[in-house]
Amino acid sequence: MNKITRGNVDVQPYAFTTKSLFVGHCDYKYLRWQVIDTPGILDHALEERNTIEMQAIIALAHLQCSVLYFCDPSEQCGYTVDQQCSLFRSIKPLFANKQLIVVVNKVDQQPWDTLATAKKEMIEEMVKDANCSLMTMSNISEHGISEVKAAACEKLLATRVDARVSGNKVEGVMNRLQVFHPAPRDSVKRDACIPESVKEAIAEGKIGSADHKPKRSRIGYAQIVDDVDGNDDSMEDAAYRKTARDLMWENGGPGVWAPDYREQYDLKDTEWKFDAIPEIMDGKNIADYVDPEIEKKLVDLELEEEQLLEEIAAQQMGEDADSDLDSEEEAAVEAIRDRKAVIKKIALANKSENKPVVPRTIRGRAKDKHDPGARNKDVIKSTMDKLGVDASRFIERGRALDRQSNGRKRERSRARMEIEMEDSDEEMNEVAVSKTQAKKQKRSKSEARKREESISRGHSRPRDPSKIGLHSDEAIKAARKLEKRGRKLWEGGAGEGDNRKAVHLVKWMNTGKKRNGTHYAR
Repeated sequence: MNKITRGNVDVQPYAFTTKSLFVGHCDYKYLRWQVIDTPGILDHALEERNTIEMQAIIALAHLQCSVLYFCDPSEQCGYTVDQQCSLFRSIKPLFANKQLIVVVNKVDQQPWDTLATAKKEMIEEMVKDANCSLMTMSNISEHGISEVKAAACEKLLATRVDARVSGNKVEGVMNRLQVFHPAPRDSVKRDACIPESVKEAIAEGKIGSADHKPKRSRIGYAQIVDDVDGNDDSMEDAAYRKTARDLMWENGGPGVWAPDYREQYDLKDTEWKFDAIPEIMDGKNIADYVDPEIEKKLVDLELEEEQLLEEIAAQQMGEDADSDLDSEEEAAVEAIRDRKAVIKKIALANKSENKPVVPRTIRGRAKDKHDPGARNKDVIKSTMDKLGVDASRFIERGRALDRQSNGRKRERSRARMEIEMEDSDEEMNEVAVSKTQAKKQKRSKSEARKREESISRGHSRPRDPSKIGLHSDEAIKAARKLEKRGRKLWEGGAGEGDNRKAVHLVKWMNTGKKRNGTHYAR
């Protein structure tokens, strides 16, 4: 099946490799043919066959097809010729009304001519009883593969044509067909006319060999049995014009090589094909204003700059750098600079959008035992210690939040804990301020807290004036006033562009019977 179709069926040196139906397709006489590889069948009763074997039985019973029964005379499959013939006789009823061909396979291991007489007579008697064809082939040497394919297709095609012709529908088609047999007009014999130029080209090997079979390159195609190796040495001595496909595989393959269409230019002089096309701007050729030695001058200038830099570096090697820092401080400065460079690279990598976005709900959580995550208390403490910040207080706050339950109780406890934290901060600051100032601060913070709670219950949280493009709170008030005044013009509409004028007294809404009450519409 792999030889004649585009299918890729697994092949192994043991029995029952095929466990299901495999389908492949091939072409023959401009028609598309379907090839089915069925699983193997053992010689026992129908009731004892398993699901895999029943797939082959059902396919043979229901498909109108040409059946190929493969027989292994070398007995490398593990079953003798006698057992294979017995299996053929047990499933012979499934071959009724089907085109049957018995194929003797593996003739490269056991040729049909040198097969034992008893085995050969057994196979021939089986074929004679079934009234079918006998053919030989080998998948290794590819002997007889094309012949078996052609015979199976021809038999099935002839059966289909006979079925159509014997039907009732063909009479309506035959009446519209006319077959003409042309008669000779005279007794003159007219042979095929081949031009002399074609004969000379064939003799020289330009368009084909003497046996009228043109030599074609095998570059880029799968290897076959006739190919000794992957090289295409057969084309070296032949006067063969390389095609675009040959040039493509010689220069890197598909996607690497592109054809040079300048070869197809029809110019007065063929030497002009590969000349550079001039670039014209404002009626003038740009090449006339380009110095041909500009690249050489640019290289000389770069070499001169490198030489000057080397001389400056050599002069600075003998001088001491003017610095007020000692060796330890300089080492610390270098470490800080290196750390800044690393942080810049990390920030640049994090800004890249070519990565999946982690949801904020799971960002920083522990992935496994090797990555505790950024929310781990030990990670937080080590990170803040490097920055010189005491992280014990907000670690305790996080623990307290984790212990709280969900719902309003958690919100109240969180607000209460924030108040306690602020009170503790105020107690720490009371040492530096007077009692009156402490009371004023406490009162202002309490009012601010109430204001924050009322604002958070609203639909939107007001921002700083500078963040919305305004310079003060008065400007915000003026902008809101202008917005409210402009909104009156389209109040009740879909937007600023809604200029529809609706009819207030619609007839279908105000006519008809209505019940007593406040109904104003039907």
